[in-house]
Amino acid sequence: MDFRLEKRPGMRVFPNPQRGLRAVLEQAPAAEEALNRVLVRVQPAWTAVYALRRRIATGGILVLTAWLFLHILSGANGMVVYRQKRAEIDDLQKQVNSLQQENQRYNEQIKSLKTDPKAIEKEAREGLHYTRPGEVVYVAPPPVSPTKPATNSAKK
Repeated sequence: MDFRLEKRPGMRVFPNPQRGLRAVLEQAPAAEEALNRVLVRVQPAWTAVYALRRRIATGGILVLTAWLFLHILSGANGMVVYRQKRAEIDDLQKQVNSLQQENQRYNEQIKSLKTDPKAIEKEAREGLHYTRPGEVVYVAPPPVSPTKPATNSAKK
């Protein structure tokens, strides 16, 4: 049986090492000439970039700094959001303090109603309208609010 492959178009045949080294040496001048053509084309642009390297770096740093500044100010956890949250915390702290003061007043009122007979009497007189025997209490009628006319004829 013969396992050799026949040479087909598109198949690359690798040269033996001696032929490969000779082929590289033969193609070296052409490769060197192609590299020189590329260098001649690229050299003016590279020289300009190299001359402006400090300005390019400074511009890049300025762009990075501006982006960082904007991110710090208006990012998800930026200064704007931080100040809003800080104001919200201050408002909530004020509410907590006022509620604690109100709670303290209620506790004092409860304590006085449990122990002080004068406070009990005052609450009974004001809240429940109790009186002592022989006292007369005068109560003013509630103020009468003017009624609005049902039609627009009174406005004329």
